[in-house]
Amino acid sequence: MQVILDDAFESEVLQSKEPVLVDFFAEWCGPCRQMLPLVGDLAAEMSGKLKVVKMNVDDAPKTPAQFEIQTIPTLMIFKNGQLVDKKIGAMTKSQLTDWVNSKL
Repeated sequence: MQVILDDAFESEVLQSKEPVLVDFFAEWCGPCRQMLPLVGDLAAEMSGKLKVVKMNVDDAPKTPAQFEIQTIPTLMIFKNGQLVDKKIGAMTKSQLTDWVNSKL
């Protein structure tokens, strides 16, 4: 799981051959810290089927603004360069896994 900045969004997410889960977060965000191990576990479990990247909204403000992200954590799934779905706020591991699996 890598942290990307605005300049890598197109190559890492929009041009990816595999589906991508983007976790928009901030270091100071409690719910984001709560989601960190769950997203990390998901990245390990779905390696080869799903690419997982994180974007710190403080370090990379352009992309979150482009997608009108106002609340974090916001999780988005992209396939073939297109936004498939998004979830806002923290969730349990089973909710996260079920949501991702339903979109792949």
